[in-house]
Amino acid sequence: MKPDLVLYRFCRAVVVGFCRLFWRLSVEGLEHIPDGPFVLAPVHRSNIDTPLVGAVTRRRLRYMGKDSMWKYRAPGWLFSALGAFPIRRGSVDREAFTRCLAVIEAGEPLVMFPEGMRQSGPLVQPLWGGPAYVALRAGVPIVPVGIGGSERAMPKGARFIRPVRVHIVIGAPLFGEARPGKRVSLSARTELTSRLRAEIQRLFDKAQIKAGA
Repeated sequence: MKPDLVLYRFCRAVVVGFCRLFWRLSVEGLEHIPDGPFVLAPVHRSNIDTPLVGAVTRRRLRYMGKDSMWKYRAPGWLFSALGAFPIRRGSVDREAFTRCLAVIEAGEPLVMFPEGMRQSGPLVQPLWGGPAYVALRAGVPIVPVGIGGSERAMPKGARFIRPVRVHIVIGAPLFGEARPGKRVSLSARTELTSRLRAEIQRLFDKAQIKAGA
């Protein structure tokens, strides 16, 4: 096994174990996780959402991260070793999208938060079209995810985490018109993004109830 995969599996085991103990993390819908590559699209309410979604599969998840996370060498090395890669926030980063497609083509699952940055409140905010674009261009499904309780566990501006219950609900994969390697139409991207938002809202509502939020 490659050293980076050994590191990932060790860190995942530690992080997920902590999440299950500290936040009494529970996950439902594991049967919806595909065997092949896919785009994982979680709701985003807290900085802890990234480690939390590591519980949905033992496979290595690849993450997009804001480029400022690589400002310092040591943390940047760790993020890269764990499968993350930087993207310039606020602009169309063609290199980042190319790397997203490369991750999918290598057979690995890719995490993309479709709300972009962290949001607040019970309503899923308008989604950006990146996850739908990548899924359609690569011909893979999008797996929507609702996370309940993470905003209470560590809301925006909080410096410390709180020991509240967190629950994750994984939805059935969403498929669009597969066009591997071809141009993705605006209408196809918009249609898939609309379905994704509705499904994330449904899962988020369910997860919030289960978490007691």
